Amino acid sequence: MKVHYEGSETIPAPYADVWAFMNSPDKVAACLPDVVSTTVADAKHFTSVVKVGVGPVRGNFTFQVALEPKADTKQVTVNIHGGGLGSVVDQVALATLKDDGASTTLDWSSDATISGPVATVGGRILDSQAKRIIEQVFANVRQSLTATTTK
Repeated sequence: MKVHYEGSETIPAPYADVWAFMNSPDKVAACLPDVVSTTVADAKHFTSVVKVGVGPVRGNFTFQVALEPKADTKQVTVNIHGGGLGSVVDQVALATLKDDGASTTLDWSSDATISGPVATVGGRILDSQAKRIIEQVFANVRQSLTATTTK
């Protein structure tokens, strides 16, 4: 099963703060919902164990995440590979940051291929769960960056 999502988020923080945040594995990992544990391997790689519940498929999935910043194009590519319970997820997300002065616009897109029991749950359940996770991640990013810039 292949899925595609895209959108635009306004983060109420200066570009330099958002860029630094998006290039910090520990900060990015902390924004993922339902994380059981995270191990940061180096400045660009981390592994997270995440609780997943899609329909009847429930359990822990392990994801390896690689951040690939490109300062010249103001983009960060996030490669995610992993799975659990017989399911596999391969995802590539791209975030392009735009300096708006006191805030930063983050235009993003994500393409994923999902196989196994999670994919067989299919369409609406997986789609609504993915949208909930995306919304939660960006809410966590905004909250984290707002807390950082107001201290």
